[in-house]
Amino acid sequence: MSRICQITGKRAMVGNNVSHANNKTKRRFEINLLEKKFYLPETEENITLKVSAHGLRIINRVGIEEAVERGKRNGFIK
Repeated sequence: MSRICQITGKRAMVGNNVSHANNKTKRRFEINLLEKKFYLPETEENITLKVSAHGLRIINRVGIEEAVERGKRNGFIK
């Protein structure tokens, strides 16, 4: 599975390392991705999601049920 947040859809960005001599080489800016288990009280089961730090803040703000609903609606959770 790729390194994509299942709540927000964030993924790695591509950029350049720039040296003092202004030489440029490709690099990746990885996201702060965590694998966390969450308890869904409506179905009484645990699910494991790959979420970014921003995704955790969204889960805290709107709740796990609403966040999973949004992730499924946007196609980030299968």
